[in-house]
Amino acid sequence: MTDPTPFASIDDVLGTAEGWLSEGRKVALATVVKTWGSSPRPVGSRLVIDGDGAMVGSVSGGCIEGAVIKEAFEIMQGGDPRLMEFGVSDEQAWDVGLACGGNVQVWVERMEA
Repeated sequence: MTDPTPFASIDDVLGTAEGWLSEGRKVALATVVKTWGSSPRPVGSRLVIDGDGAMVGSVSGGCIEGAVIKEAFEIMQGGDPRLMEFGVSDEQAWDVGLACGGNVQVWVERMEA
């Protein structure tokens, strides 16, 4: 698995996804859809992941990426898209390192050619 590129532009993320899809790879896209309070990345931030664990972009600067990537793998294998929510009062947020006092919602979906 490669490290995510934290500040990749949306064009970089979507262009990478398009390229991976054209190569026949499984691809999932995670997008920050809502934040409130202190949040590591703004709404619209994206992370694209392929079936081998390569990724470009970021939805959190690292603190929730592991949980998002785990869900992305399940979705690429046929799972339904889902909305993930992390917040300071959420035990999962502490587990993934989001103790900054904010909340973030991330939509994770499979992409298809």
